[in-house]
Amino acid sequence: ICRILAKALAEKQEVNETDIEKVLEEKKQAIRQTGILEFYSNHESLKNVGGLQNLKQWVRMRKDAFTEEARRYGIPNPKGVLLAGIQGTGKSLSAKTIAYEWRLPLLRLDAGRLFGGIVGESENKVRQMIKIVEAISPCVLWMDEIDKAFGNISSGIDGDSGTSRRVFGSLITWMQEKTAPVFIVATANNVQILPAELLRKGRFDEIFFLNLPTEIERKEIFKVHLQPLRPARLRDFNLNLLAKRTNNFSGAEIEQVIIDGMHLAFGTIDSNGNRRDFTTEDILRAIDD
Repeated sequence: ICRILAKALAEKQEVNETDIEKVLEEKKQAIRQTGILEFYSNHESLKNVGGLQNLKQWVRMRKDAFTEEARRYGIPNPKGVLLAGIQGTGKSLSAKTIAYEWRLPLLRLDAGRLFGGIVGESENKVRQMIKIVEAISPCVLWMDEIDKAFGNISSGIDGDSGTSRRVFGSLITWMQEKTAPVFIVATANNVQILPAELLRKGRFDEIFFLNLPTEIERKEIFKVHLQPLRPARLRDFNLNLLAKRTNNFSGAEIEQVIIDGMHLAFGTIDSNGNRRDFTTEDILRAIDD
């Protein structure tokens, strides 16, 4: 705080509202220096997500859950959600949109960074992470690919003298007992290898399974990706046909076929030396490829 005020006075001899941006920047720097957490500047709203109506409805219903009004009403702080499912179905994107919709800062925890080589270092990093997150609360803590970090704990084949089990124990105790308004969004591809105690109610408010999109959802995903690229030409694309032809495609694969279709058109030069704009046919070719 002293450093921010000194900087403001040195630059313009006064402290005013414009220094709020500097406070946020200083917070980002402090978080970056820990090496455990990342501060995400994020502009993804729920409009950027195609499909997932159940999740969107759940998020919108809890939009004011961190307010003082909710406290007076008697509602406890929401604990978090676990988003499990197939890769490329929008788990990470959903984590970002929750923070944006609720106007909360988003911190990403890379669980792999919690583990250190020195005895006791990992446990110390967990305590440090909890301290920072609670100091910045209310916030959203995004634990990405939690199954990679804690997948083998139940089987006992972690091979690190129990460090990962102690780290996991500290983490789930905090998740259960925390009173600070920290909303956890955990993502996992393989939910079957996660320990049962992580999945019980009380650690997470809800578990959502993100499956491959249906035909209606695929049409919506095409619309979400094509709208910003060609807003004036959106109706020129046959979204129904594109959705029908992308059966069993994930959201990430749909985004990629649009990019591949654009490359096909961009690489075609006519006799006058002009590049043509991409069409439904280019995307269909990319889908077939």
